[in-house]
Amino acid sequence: MKRLFLLIMLSVVVLANATERDTVVPRTYEYVQRDGKPLLMDVYLPSTPRVDSACVVYLFGGGFFSGSRDIEVVRLYCQSLVRDGYAAIAIDYRLHLREVDNDTIRLTNMQHIFRDAINIAASDCAAAIAFICRNAAAWGIASNRIVLCGGSAGAIGVLQLDYCRANGFAPADELPTGWKPAAVVAYSGAIYADGVRPRYKTAPAPTFFLHGDKDRIVNYKKFPPVLRSGLYGPKKLHRVFEKKDYTHWFFTYEGIGHEVANLHIYTLPEFKAFVEAVLRGRQMQYDATVRDSKVVPTKWTDMNVFDLYKGN
Repeated sequence: MKRLFLLIMLSVVVLANATERDTVVPRTYEYVQRDGKPLLMDVYLPSTPRVDSACVVYLFGGGFFSGSRDIEVVRLYCQSLVRDGYAAIAIDYRLHLREVDNDTIRLTNMQHIFRDAINIAASDCAAAIAFICRNAAAWGIASNRIVLCGGSAGAIGVLQLDYCRANGFAPADELPTGWKPAAVVAYSGAIYADGVRPRYKTAPAPTFFLHGDKDRIVNYKKFPPVLRSGLYGPKKLHRVFEKKDYTHWFFTYEGIGHEVANLHIYTLPEFKAFVEAVLRGRQMQYDATVRDSKVVPTKWTDMNVFDLYKGN
């Protein structure tokens, strides 16, 4: 495999070799029932919490048809956060595209399928936040210091939840009244806007976008490009944030595609720098082009969204 795969595997090995003292056994909770089935979360609580009792809630990726909260890379990411004193919570959410025959996905119906999958994930995330806030005191978590983070489909889910919260849209209805994320960190994410260009009636949470400019799975700009409805990627959202002076960091990985969705372990220093600054109340805009010799194109750079759902 190419260097990015080796880099990620090296990170996994390093984290897996952490001492037993640094390893936390998570507790699993059912946070809500949907369609007669339980949705679960794994809660990792640090032995030495941060002074500010901050928490990171992580949503896995997988195109809304695969993945789970307890895959190895998610578990190791949560363990790495716990070692820095963060509470870390990984949640499951409904994978709507498991209910859809991939052979029926066409450009003509893809928007509606994605809209439903994204809103379902955002709604489940809202229910998870409500459950966390109800238990925050018992877990030693500050409910106003919860950071939402995700990769790919998970990044779309957390961005969508904050977009719905800011605009009063239904997928955010289960959030506690007045609750707002301390920050949102999105690895290869986007939002779905239905019939309008994206706008925020109230300010979004401080947001960190990390994205490859060649990404055609979660498009860097917009998909489809000619209609108002669709997925708005970070290039478009950056303009919205910039115009309104909303706090955000925007890292464009030059010449890279959807590989960025898997960089959450590798980019822990960048994640921590952003979150630390935000939790200290700093208001910033940071637009950077990233050229990292260890982050190189792989097959994911050449893939588009149709390749993904056709199993290529």
